[in-house]
Amino acid sequence: MEVRRITINIAGRVYPLNVPAAEEETLRKVGKQIENMIKDFEQNFDVRDKQDALAMCALKLGTNAEVVSMNYDKTIQSTNERLARINQSLNETGK
Repeated sequence: MEVRRITINIAGRVYPLNVPAAEEETLRKVGKQIENMIKDFEQNFDVRDKQDALAMCALKLGTNAEVVSMNYDKTIQSTNERLARINQSLNETGK
């Protein structure tokens, strides 16, 4: 697996990272997303401290991840229920 050395700038700090080549684009995209979120918090909520902006980003990203996880769990449960009904119908038809 190829590893690349990249730098990500977040809140005025540079973070050197060694990442798998396949993840480079994703990490750069997320870094830009965090930078944009920081700018948004600074402009729209009068946040002046970078640490406060980063904390708000962490809360927002964590909330988004939890919502996605809950939706995924609901989708899996719904799919399992549908498959169980289909299986039951097939079993009843085959009798």
